[in-house]
Amino acid sequence: MLQHHTPSSCYSCPICGSSLQSKLSANSYNCQNNHHFDLAKEGYLNLLPAQHKRSVEPGDNKPMMQARREFLEAGYYEPLAKAVASLINANQAEHLLDLGCGEGYYSRHIEAHCASKLILHGLDIAKFAVRAAAQKQPKANFIVASVNRLPYADQYFDFLLKIFAPSNPLELLRVLKPSGLLLTVTPGPRHLWQLKEFIYSEVHEHLLTHDLPHGFELVDRQRISYTISPNPQQRVALLQMTPFAWRANENVQLALKAAIELSIETDFIVTLAVKTAP
Repeated sequence: MLQHHTPSSCYSCPICGSSLQSKLSANSYNCQNNHHFDLAKEGYLNLLPAQHKRSVEPGDNKPMMQARREFLEAGYYEPLAKAVASLINANQAEHLLDLGCGEGYYSRHIEAHCASKLILHGLDIAKFAVRAAAQKQPKANFIVASVNRLPYADQYFDFLLKIFAPSNPLELLRVLKPSGLLLTVTPGPRHLWQLKEFIYSEVHEHLLTHDLPHGFELVDRQRISYTISPNPQQRVALLQMTPFAWRANENVQLALKAAIELSIETDFIVTLAVKTAP
């Protein structure tokens, strides 16, 4: 059973770095320097100060989030989500952080498939996404924050999850317990090959880099590959989820929609690593 925000806070102040303590009666968190953060009515915390933002609303915009929601909720990445949840369950995680959680698609699968007692946290820089995640999964703990400045206490987590998300390796080491685990999902060589054929005149396999962040050693690596057949609208939604979407002009999108019975390869590399650095 997942646990929610507790009086003994794991958070650190994003402004001064001191511990944040919760006042549940006031639904707020304060540090010793009187920096104050309110718990939103949806149940999430916004720990991204204005001085740490590069734009007014950083992260994915609403159309991008809508596209991702439509595609993921159609179930095309469910085999990946179940494989991730199975790995987490097998390693009996207690405190888990989903980095770049978006609207919580993978977090919800973890909640549904993990039998062990798990305190689940999710972080994303996009406030709209975190709000949606908190509404859909009230037992989890979601915050708005940057992966470059994780507002958590040192060595709080025993499991970190990073699916197609950026990260700061030093911050990963800092918030992870000794011998804690890091699970990452990255594109395989042929990920979305047929989609890329609509965009590039010459398509190349995605280059694999097996380098792990400093302070981690490989535990296991597996490749998950299968084909999907999304409908025309879902193809465009999938395109909007990818980093090469900006190269797809209107003609590319029209051609993608017009294609008949298009099968697209998915190809994921799932890597499990253990923290070895102090």
